Amino acid sequence: MLFSEILGLTHLKSYLTTSADRSRIPHAQLFVGPNGSGTLPMAIAYAQYILCQNQNGENTEGNASCNIKFEHLAHPDLHFAYPVAVNDKVKKHPTADQFAEEWRVFVKDNPYGSIFDWYLSLGIEKKQGQIGVDEALGIVKKLSLKSYEGGYKVMLIWMADKMNIAASNKLLKLIEEPPEKTIFILIAEDEEQLIQTIRSRCQVLHFPPLGEHVIKEALKTKENISDNEAQKIAHQANGDYSKALHLLHQDGGDDQFEEWFIQWVRTAFRAKGNKSAVRDLISWSESIAGTGRETQKRFLNYCLDFFRQALLYNYKATDLVFLEPATKGFKLEKFAPFVHGANIMDISEEIQNATYHIERNGNAKIILTDLSIKLTRLLHKKSPPPPSKK
Repeated sequence: MLFSEILGLTHLKSYLTTSADRSRIPHAQLFVGPNGSGTLPMAIAYAQYILCQNQNGENTEGNASCNIKFEHLAHPDLHFAYPVAVNDKVKKHPTADQFAEEWRVFVKDNPYGSIFDWYLSLGIEKKQGQIGVDEALGIVKKLSLKSYEGGYKVMLIWMADKMNIAASNKLLKLIEEPPEKTIFILIAEDEEQLIQTIRSRCQVLHFPPLGEHVIKEALKTKENISDNEAQKIAHQANGDYSKALHLLHQDGGDDQFEEWFIQWVRTAFRAKGNKSAVRDLISWSESIAGTGRETQKRFLNYCLDFFRQALLYNYKATDLVFLEPATKGFKLEKFAPFVHGANIMDISEEIQNATYHIERNGNAKIILTDLSIKLTRLLHKKSPPPPSKK
């Protein structure tokens, strides 16, 4: 993968290639960035730069046969680990190696893809994937062997924040003291989900969301769309190139999320002192609970973004508002006054708590019903009065 194919992030490309040129390569690095920011393609390009002994900041001037292997993600000294779960193909003890073919297709087709896109490609979108102890044992075994080509070995762990505790503890000593010429590149969206002992042993590199201009130019060049359409999508993508592609192709599920959200808040408004509306809220909760846990978590994150956008609109920060609801009869400007300083913190906390409990296999129907009842109270909370003028 060429660095020139990676969108933006010029300063990070320069830092990584310069450190490799000077043979100052940390044995364990943690790339932290939001979805769609380019952490995975950057990690692959960086691994290629090291293993193929490329120079001058690009993956073109080193070992030609090595670079060709990377085009197919088939270099024997590049190892991957990523979240998986059982499916129709693998019935028990799933590991990354069992899904290697699907992984190569996924990375080639959508290197900026999200964890949910990955689950969809495996048909496990209703399950919660993880990097488990079976994977950790496989990593220990792989890295105990000598490199095939006599140079470095690179272990790239995508979505390392999905490692469970058993796997984390199994890898801790190896990450702290890896075999000679072994490099770990961990990729995470939420570094707080990694155990502290692993984080402390990695050099952390933070990736910012992509700039609006960067996404706009990429859409125009790669997707051949007009300047106006690219500008609109880039604004709505909020720094996430994967989301931009979903918006362009209308296959990201946000239309469904918008429908669920608007039905939810409208019912919550009516539910105060209205038994019929309360029953509707319970019915809504049952409906959402029937989807997979990953879908539930993505929907709750969507709700959190929606409330934050409404707050920005309410406080006249319209330059930061990228949300454009398409549902007939629903206007953000009419909804925004109900989201304000007196309730936004409580709403955010309740949604985050619900996400936490769903992720830990709580009863989704009970969690969502409880959240809905609380939302009814919070949406009717009065906005604080403006400060008095002396």
